Amino acid sequence: MDHYKVLGVHKNASKGEIKQAFRKLAMEFHPDKHSQSSKNLRDSATQKFKQLTEAYDTLIDDRKRADYNLKRTAYGAHQSRRHDYRYGGGGVGGGGASGYSNYGYGYSGAAPRSGGDGIFVKFEVGLRYLTTRSFLLNATFFG
Repeated sequence: MDHYKVLGVHKNASKGEIKQAFRKLAMEFHPDKHSQSSKNLRDSATQKFKQLTEAYDTLIDDRKRADYNLKRTAYGAHQSRRHDYRYGGGGVGGGGASGYSNYGYGYSGAAPRSGGDGIFVKFEVGLRYLTTRSFLLNATFFG
């Protein structure tokens, strides 16, 4: 799912534009608005609202948006579902309401191994390791 397409905004949209697009679409697809509709319409509106909420939560937060954009360019826009970009959204280390269940800055899973990982992904993994708290603490006290 491309969060920018879900909200109908450009990649360089400001927070105000993202917020405005979300509010407009949220009013249209809110589950309470479709409470009297048929079950199929109600379910599709609920699903769309969840997608809108996930896209908004990702794009409105600077750190999540940067992580999403990094993954989007690294893996291509069509493969952006390879990761869960939400804080504490499951994956490695579990998660929950706290949102800080691991030290991956919102990155809650490892990429599935495939033949197309390339040097960029290996560099990114190395960079993430070098910027973890435990590595920095060890380097400070023992290095």
